[in-house]
Amino acid sequence: MPLLDPTTWQSRTLAGGEHAVTEPATGEKLATVTLAAPEDVTTAAREAHAAHAAWARTPHFVRAAVLRRAGDLFATHADELREWIVRESGSIPGKADFELHVAAQECYEAAALASRPTGQILPSEAPRLSYTRRVPVGVVGVIAPFNAPLILSIRSVAPALALGNAVVLKPDPRTAVCGGLALAAVLAEAGLPEGLLHVLPGGAGTGGALVADPLVPVISFTGSTAAGRVVGEAAGRFLKRAHLELGGNSALVVLEDADIDAVISTAAWGSFFHQGQICMTTGRHLVHASLYEEYVERLAAKADSLTVGDPHREQVHLGPVIDSGQLAKIQGLVEASTARGAKLAAGGTHEKLFYRPTVLAGVDDTTPAYAEEVFGPVAPVRSFADADEAVALASAGPYGLSLGIVTRDTARGLDLAERIPTGIAHINDQTVNDEAVAPFGGTGASGTGARFGGEANLEAFTEVRWTTVRGDVAPYPF
Repeated sequence: MPLLDPTTWQSRTLAGGEHAVTEPATGEKLATVTLAAPEDVTTAAREAHAAHAAWARTPHFVRAAVLRRAGDLFATHADELREWIVRESGSIPGKADFELHVAAQECYEAAALASRPTGQILPSEAPRLSYTRRVPVGVVGVIAPFNAPLILSIRSVAPALALGNAVVLKPDPRTAVCGGLALAAVLAEAGLPEGLLHVLPGGAGTGGALVADPLVPVISFTGSTAAGRVVGEAAGRFLKRAHLELGGNSALVVLEDADIDAVISTAAWGSFFHQGQICMTTGRHLVHASLYEEYVERLAAKADSLTVGDPHREQVHLGPVIDSGQLAKIQGLVEASTARGAKLAAGGTHEKLFYRPTVLAGVDDTTPAYAEEVFGPVAPVRSFADADEAVALASAGPYGLSLGIVTRDTARGLDLAERIPTGIAHINDQTVNDEAVAPFGGTGASGTGARFGGEANLEAFTEVRWTTVRGDVAPYPF
């Protein structure tokens, strides 16, 4: 029996109406799901709040065992889940396998967290034991996007559950299955008690209701900077914590001593992997002037050599972008850029939702596809004269997510990275990297800092409680 049976995967009756799950590559209807309306959030939050108390008191090794089994199940059901990720989100199979690997690792790392929310023994002026310990927040609201739907849901869901919380998850309706219902099915099979995970695929209204619900004290949001500002502002009004992982326009800095033969593959992967629909995508290629002309020529040749097509039925490098709205945004930014003088060195065309990997040369601060996050397979290339100019260019703009620096002198690369404010930096690698053990997050318009991996998850999904214990009742003057 398959893990994902469309006749049974939604046990709750939701009020948002039916929604067709479609395949971007073909437009084919894969299944039908029911969306959540804002009023469904109230019911789910109430049930999650009621279920969380017993789960928080469940021994840590029991919670850990559920997460370990979930990690194993991502491998057990890999073939079925891979097909859903490929068909529903437009991923190539290799990217789907990466999501499955990371999802399993997130569960294993979360299992290790279950026994870690310890505390400190504190000195006290009074004759008493004084200590702190970490306790679950209660219910965590998770809002996840379409681009890496499995990873970007599980990396909040797994640690939140492991630490004794319940979760209400709102996946993007475009990836309701691999970003939500698949997680619920895996965790149910792993033995997660009922009531602890509620999957509510829906739109902005449903997300707004989740942020506003008084029984949800913590929101973990991954998505665009524009949407993140709305979530952060609303969370502030309701005096609740919001962990925001937002957009980016990450720079790859190629110094004059870089191995040009090696760097082109790295550069192409950074901009074109998963059609550029990744927050860490290399959005700005900053290349030393001595290498610039050759770099543009060779990156354009690489782009022209890549195949674009249906990742479920063909062996391709790039699949489709998620929908016509995203395609229009990409095409609009590229056309606006060439209208302002950028040179189209490769790509710039599409057939249906299949957008060719694109290279833009001659860009500057006014080039829209250079200055803004494209979220598509577009590589703007700009030259710099020296390290100081490279630092200035890489540091410019509102985002601060990821950074790549390519050089034969790794010490120089590390020194340069120290001068560029980002949440993530990679020497001799491109900007798209993710590991379950590593903290992840950005600065500025890219979010509110690292909130995944180890200690960051403890900070995100627990509260610190101060407790004192006396042998006798404390005396007071009156």
